[in-house]
Amino acid sequence: MISASRSALWSIRSYRSMFSAYALASFGDWFDALAIQVLVVYRWGVDPFMIALIPVCMALPAVLFSSFAGTLADRVQQAKLMMLCDLLTVILTVGVLFAPNFAWLLPLLALRAMAGVFHVPAQQALTRRVVPADLLLQATSYNGLVGQGSKVAGPLLGAVTLAALSPHACILINMGARLLSALLLLGLWRLPAGKAGQEREVAKGQFRRQSFWSEWKEGWAFLWHRKVVFHTMIFGFIGLTAILMVDYQFPTLFKSISPDNESLTGQVVAAIGAGAVGAIVVLNKLGKIHYAWGLGGGCGLIGLGIALLGLCPPASPLWLLLGFGLLLGIGNGTYILVQNYILQKETSPDVVGRVFGIQNTMNSLVMLTAPLVGGLFIRALSVGTAFMSIGITMVGLGLTGILLRRLLWPQTEVKETGAGVSGMKMPSA
Repeated sequence: MISASRSALWSIRSYRSMFSAYALASFGDWFDALAIQVLVVYRWGVDPFMIALIPVCMALPAVLFSSFAGTLADRVQQAKLMMLCDLLTVILTVGVLFAPNFAWLLPLLALRAMAGVFHVPAQQALTRRVVPADLLLQATSYNGLVGQGSKVAGPLLGAVTLAALSPHACILINMGARLLSALLLLGLWRLPAGKAGQEREVAKGQFRRQSFWSEWKEGWAFLWHRKVVFHTMIFGFIGLTAILMVDYQFPTLFKSISPDNESLTGQVVAAIGAGAVGAIVVLNKLGKIHYAWGLGGGCGLIGLGIALLGLCPPASPLWLLLGFGLLLGIGNGTYILVQNYILQKETSPDVVGRVFGIQNTMNSLVMLTAPLVGGLFIRALSVGTAFMSIGITMVGLGLTGILLRRLLWPQTEVKETGAGVSGMKMPSA
């Protein structure tokens, strides 16, 4: 039955093109992210507090424009919007490539993040449009697998490239991947720009295109009334606040453990990606899972992995660091798959772009403050103590989500999405 559903999914030409473009973009982004972290920490020796300015600058465009980007994604041809974002990313990456210092790098990263603000809701809205509801979990799983798989391949190959060449070579690879992604999206330009809500109005003979502002308010109203989606976003908002306090400080932690090993960050990040891939594969074999166990359990495992990494003393063996990274990745893969599935499945097709745009706005608001607080936290204490404290906090949040599951995600323990409620049904082997 699984093989039949897989064949049906891959028979959709639009999905194949979109999936391939997404895979290339994800792979290139991990090459790029690793190179920038190594460049900033090991080559330029930037202070941890200043490093925290990177996610802040990248978050500001999302805070200002994500909600509107989601509304735009529901109104226009999503493939064209994604392609435009890819091309703008390439142009701005040229600037990143030649950035002479940290002061030049920050505004370039902020401008490049602007393109990503419009890319994310467009990609999610296009997925919801081209994939039938009964294949949505398969599509979400494959998107999660390529996202986490690129986290394995990207840092590993990036570490090899860094050792053999330089961070600039990794940035060039990202540019090439984005160009190929844009070319693949050319085949989707003929898809109509209409949305599900418009189709219903046409069927009634009452077609009238809503204004941009009306659709923007409609997205917020949907979120408020759809409690399963609302609670998922709030839970993720709190968890992200904790994790972003240390997310950009992993190179700082690994430098304190192994000062001369520039590739250590890539190796541990690859282990995190491997754990996430494994978790996604197992969840597809499992059959079904309660939303709360996926979100709460995933959050708890992420926290446990962070706390254990924070406890590692200098010169800790590589196998131990990779093992803790693997544990963190299992939690990460579980959380990402369940969260994205909820936001896709529990959201009406005509407001998917707006819901993901709102989520991006909320997540980006956290990025304006949490990394800076984390940088100050590390300055005041130590990088290891900061990681351990944040990890314990996330474990507590995960347990809270599980204990309050009947309140946050009700009616999910025995029923399935096929019956129209909030359970998570997965294809069994």
